[in-house]
Amino acid sequence: MTDPKVKIAIEAALNAFSKYNSFEATPFTTVFYEVFASEKDFLTKSGMLDEVFDDYPQLESLREVFFDLLLINFFSADVIKLEEDYLDSPEWEDIEEQTLDRGTELLNLLLYLNECGDEDIEPELEDYLREFLLVDEDEFQDEYRIYEPVIANQILIESPVTEISKVAGELPEDSELKEMFYPMMCFFQNTNPSAEEKNNIAANAVNKDFDMAVLEILTCFAE
Repeated sequence: MTDPKVKIAIEAALNAFSKYNSFEATPFTTVFYEVFASEKDFLTKSGMLDEVFDDYPQLESLREVFFDLLLINFFSADVIKLEEDYLDSPEWEDIEEQTLDRGTELLNLLLYLNECGDEDIEPELEDYLREFLLVDEDEFQDEYRIYEPVIANQILIESPVTEISKVAGELPEDSELKEMFYPMMCFFQNTNPSAEEKNNIAANAVNKDFDMAVLEILTCFAE
């Protein structure tokens, strides 16, 4: 099964990637649809996903982002077919252990957007940081550490995208939010950008193909 939002996000991401990259990724929409809709178990589907990226290295920058989408799809669609307590089972714990180094912070953000949809609330950066990630709580200091660049630069939500791009470019290479900072901050600044606003975001992007693919995924989940 494929969650409707995930399906739309796959197509939107590949369209955006193709628009700002010399490699035409849109023909792979059907390939990814087949992977996500497969009846195989999660690790098998993860392997199928990696095979696509292994065969087409031009898409490499999207590998971990699409892994996040595969996880979101599992939580939203695949898990329905499994036992009610599957996510507490030793089998799922083993899968989590095997995939600890996979994915990006996009996963947390997509989980948050799904929660916003369920509760009919507008996504806001302050809410995401303090009510969803709980960065102010002592037991969630890992989240605080990861999101420190965002916490320290919340004022950018009120700034031109040129300023967001400047700060994104200055983040240290080992920052876990290095790649995600620009599209994430642009998204929270405007969760429903017009075509003209998207063009402005793209014009100032750090990595146009990646940034705009991520932005499209976020806006799909925010609708």
